[in-house]
Amino acid sequence: MKLFLKYHGLTILWALFVFTMCAVDLGNADKSPMFFPGFDKLTHTSFFFTLIVLFCNGIIRQQKPLSLSYKQIVLVTIVAIIFGGLIEILQLTIFTWRSADWSDLFADTLGTCMGMFAVLVTLGATGYGKK
Repeated sequence: MKLFLKYHGLTILWALFVFTMCAVDLGNADKSPMFFPGFDKLTHTSFFFTLIVLFCNGIIRQQKPLSLSYKQIVLVTIVAIIFGGLIEILQLTIFTWRSADWSDLFADTLGTCMGMFAVLVTLGATGYGKK
């Protein structure tokens, strides 16, 4: 467990942060002039982009030689999309002060795909490649 937390501790903390931010009652914060239309979608996208980068970083660092297999790429992508879907289902059923929205799930999926693309480009550029 200690070894798992060494590589995936930041990912777990970030996932808890994302979950908390998607569950908390923000009141009228979205009506503030500080936020622009689409700010919520940008936030969802950046949350999941960061989640994917941290998740893949943990997986890559855990292996010798440093790499990321196609199976791991698909698994990480699916897990992140399911996590986003679970948050939306919880917003619909339990966190009723929040609104479940298909466009939020789309933004989560977009952030996931953008994060995975960034990881793959970085792996390719650094020469680590895939297994």
